[in-house]
Amino acid sequence: KRVLDIGCSYGEYLCKFGKGSVGLTVNKEEEEFGKGAGLDIRIGNLEENYDIDEKFDIIFANNIFEHLYAPHYFLQKIKNKLNDDGLLILGVPCIPVFSFLLRFKRFRGSLASAHINFFNKITLEKTVEFAGWEIVQSRSFYFKNRFLTYLLTPINPHFYIIAKVKQDFKYDEKRLKELEGYEGKYAIFK
Repeated sequence: KRVLDIGCSYGEYLCKFGKGSVGLTVNKEEEEFGKGAGLDIRIGNLEENYDIDEKFDIIFANNIFEHLYAPHYFLQKIKNKLNDDGLLILGVPCIPVFSFLLRFKRFRGSLASAHINFFNKITLEKTVEFAGWEIVQSRSFYFKNRFLTYLLTPINPHFYIIAKVKQDFKYDEKRLKELEGYEGKYAIFK
């Protein structure tokens, strides 16, 4: 598949994706390293400015959502970078349901100092849905034993949302009234 890897770092995942895949990073060193490895990595910040006019089969955004200033805006803006039947794969470190687990190092990643957004499984799903996406799958890790997967999901520190654009999505009338007067980049919400 042709993938847009947002926050691609050095291209660790990008190198596994199909022909025509593009990585986006804000780090010049990562861009240069990736280009040296033959990858199409570009400098840009999807919340502000970037040089990507193409459409993709998949948008892969792993460990980036928790760093964004405006996650809802991001979810709206990336829709026009997907083909009609495209998918979003969003990987996000989450706070476990049982907060006492945060005392253990394995679960503290969701509270890293560079993160400015914090989610649990439910708030992550609702954020995606309320931005006009239909969740195809919401998952942590899987074991062969489904019961074990079910049992361990509440303590998992990382979730993946696989979603497609909800074609008939419209904001509630009250929300549309609140958006009146917004111009510039926020016009995408209308």
